[in-house]
Amino acid sequence: MKKWRSYHSGVADDIYDAIVIGSGIGGLCAAALLGLRGKRVLVLEKHFKIGGWTHTFKRKDYEWDVGIHYIGQVNRANSPIRRLFDIISDGQLQWSPMDDNYDRIIFPDRSYDLVAPRERFVEDMISYFPKEESAILSYMDLLDAVAKSSRPYFSQKALSGMFDTISYPFMTRKFFKYSDRTTMDVLSSLTNDQRLIGVLTGQWGDHGLPPSKSSFAMHAFVARHYLDGGNYPTGTSRRIAETISDLIEKNDGSLFVNASVSSIKTHNGKAIGVEMENGDIIEARSIISNAGVFNTLDKLLGDDNARSDHLDQLKTIQQTKSYACLHLGLDRSAEDLGIKNTNLWIYPDYDHDRLVQDYIDDPSSDFPVVYVSFPSAKDESWNKKHPDKATMEAITLSRCSWYDKWEHLEWKKRGAEYENGKDELSKRILDVVSKQVSGLEKHIDYQELSTPLTVRDLANYQRGEMYGIDHSPQRFRQRWLRPQSSIGDLYFVGQDVTTVGVSSALFSGLLTASAVLGQDLSSILKD
Repeated sequence: MKKWRSYHSGVADDIYDAIVIGSGIGGLCAAALLGLRGKRVLVLEKHFKIGGWTHTFKRKDYEWDVGIHYIGQVNRANSPIRRLFDIISDGQLQWSPMDDNYDRIIFPDRSYDLVAPRERFVEDMISYFPKEESAILSYMDLLDAVAKSSRPYFSQKALSGMFDTISYPFMTRKFFKYSDRTTMDVLSSLTNDQRLIGVLTGQWGDHGLPPSKSSFAMHAFVARHYLDGGNYPTGTSRRIAETISDLIEKNDGSLFVNASVSSIKTHNGKAIGVEMENGDIIEARSIISNAGVFNTLDKLLGDDNARSDHLDQLKTIQQTKSYACLHLGLDRSAEDLGIKNTNLWIYPDYDHDRLVQDYIDDPSSDFPVVYVSFPSAKDESWNKKHPDKATMEAITLSRCSWYDKWEHLEWKKRGAEYENGKDELSKRILDVVSKQVSGLEKHIDYQELSTPLTVRDLANYQRGEMYGIDHSPQRFRQRWLRPQSSIGDLYFVGQDVTTVGVSSALFSGLLTASAVLGQDLSSILKD
């Protein structure tokens, strides 16, 4: 496991071309690409580990990821996402393929397997719903249409000046045909079968909004992403940050943890540097924020005038729902326990929107979803490092407001009432999971529950949210969500710029590096 360097005041004495605030995958990608172009980059991470949602944590003999559960398309050597990962990791990042059955959508009456490749997915869907063949084929065509129309939409985000103004209507029009409609609206136009809609939207937790709230474009991105199967980083998800940081350092870049930025310094409408929590000032030609748009505009902009200009922008978007995650360590290997690497999506009903609303109104009602991942079963190298051990994660919806009474207390110091509440929630989650994973409870060696407050403290999301901002139809209309902010030399990077998930955040790094350099870097994916 790589050791990270802690920030010290001597860092401020050096000269940098760019400073990246936060070390999520978008920021790491941008830093790596700028380094490959001869720019000296400084990455500052508030946490004690580099990686954002790609880092892991250890307890006893176990290790869990905090955000990555599977990634699509990296199994194809020439896919754009695999090509980009190979470039910024210097070819050192390896992938473990999941079984063809990457997701299982489970309802009380039966379960439905999502199986790769694409042809098998279609065949199985038709076998489940033989009367809906036409709707299913039309649905697949729509997934492709969204992907095709999205390329100019996202490419346009890296443009600036007059070319941006002229090209915007033409590069976005086709995409808006899909992004302006909700997932439920589109699917209801294809079929009246509510069970089919419930199955096709069974991965809604991968982007955080149920069908009536989410943009169909967001749904399409997720659904299409896994049609060739799922994959997991060999050596756990921390290998993503470790390999990319190696390349950054190889190109004279630097990364520091325990490096809390208190504000972004501006002068004459331009970002000129950052102020650290200890008062150090570090200057650079470009400032790139991987802290999310809410943190950046509401918390980090030290210039009150600059910040006030952006508060209206924040009113046009909304943070995603928060979540709770139960981490389990098991005293047998996944193979001994008969655990496969298929993800489980467990639902009490097909109506996702109603379930979400019922749970928000009354947290004692059924969980709207419990998502179960088995990271140790996905990692080909796990058994060499952790023999006779296995891990599991179970995630469900939550709300930060349910924990308001403890929000001012420190992590691990929130008292008995808070811990008892966590125990009760853990038992409820286990009750759901145990019905699908036989013999689970008698092999639990360790368990730990994270709440929205945990996420807030360790991932720096203000409300413990899953995916930054909601990907509703309105979100895609926010033209200001792009790499170049309205403040000169201040750039955004991360999933707020593109969409949710590791792959989208990864490509935000490509877009932001392109904007900083003033050149289109997408050609590197075609070499």
